[in-house]
Amino acid sequence: MDTPIVGRFAPSPSGRMHLGNVFTALMSWLSVRSRGGRWILRIEDLDPQRSKPEHARRICDDLDWLGLDWDEGGVDGRGPNGPYCQSLRHDIYARYLERLRATGLCYPCTCTRADILATQAPHASDGRVVYGGRCRPAVLPAPWHEPERPAAVRLWTSGRTVSFTDRTYVKRTVRLDRETGDFILRRADGAWAYQLAVVVDDALMGVTEVVRGADLLDSSAQQIYLYELLGLQAPEYAHVPLICNAEGHRLSKRDAGTDMESLRREMSPRRLVGHLAALAGLVDPGTEITPAELARSFSWSRLPATPAIRL
Repeated sequence: MDTPIVGRFAPSPSGRMHLGNVFTALMSWLSVRSRGGRWILRIEDLDPQRSKPEHARRICDDLDWLGLDWDEGGVDGRGPNGPYCQSLRHDIYARYLERLRATGLCYPCTCTRADILATQAPHASDGRVVYGGRCRPAVLPAPWHEPERPAAVRLWTSGRTVSFTDRTYVKRTVRLDRETGDFILRRADGAWAYQLAVVVDDALMGVTEVVRGADLLDSSAQQIYLYELLGLQAPEYAHVPLICNAEGHRLSKRDAGTDMESLRREMSPRRLVGHLAALAGLVDPGTEITPAELARSFSWSRLPATPAIRL
């Protein structure tokens, strides 16, 4: 018997969605609905300074306006696997962090960002910061010693290689210590790191497929490593192209005219969905269509295998 498809869209409520966010949501929804699966809307509000309840409500309203319905989650948190807001899942993350600490592969790190930049691997020339191991114990597994000042929790990655197949970018092999370095599970201020939270949430919510932007492709290897350590089943991954502006820069919530407030003034839902579907190669330019109509003929093989699509 085939495993039911469960997908999710997990926006951060730090502002109004832009065209790139909606593109990812649409591709995820189409992949799930075309195969009769369930779609979860999770609110990733780990950052209390930037996350606002009103932004979460607008995200739900915009998805509803577009015709992208969900089976679990949202601001009302309906469904059996809640809470669906990450800010309410502290105790859950704490339990799984303790499981990781029990492996002896975690250690406290008191490095500041300046310390890390001063000792990062010299090949990290694309903007990624690869931790150089300043606080790493000489031998692992090592007993946990609480430092005198607040410390982040890092996970040892030395010698670990992760291979996975992405639906868009085919097979990838990542040597974690060289390409990502020992990564943080919980920050020194107590905030949960994205890598741990997303793994725990996807596993406990039964997610079998993660569709997200190509900018998150490199994080997949870190997450698969966590799945292995926790004895959890990793989902399949499909990373979709980023929507870029005319200058070739990825869209942000600051790009004028590409946020949902502007788009809803200028376009009907059918026109906006058709525009995004045309960017994905699913329909001809100028087509107006609903997500439900698109789902009847959706195929991953039609999407461009490129990291970005320029408007």
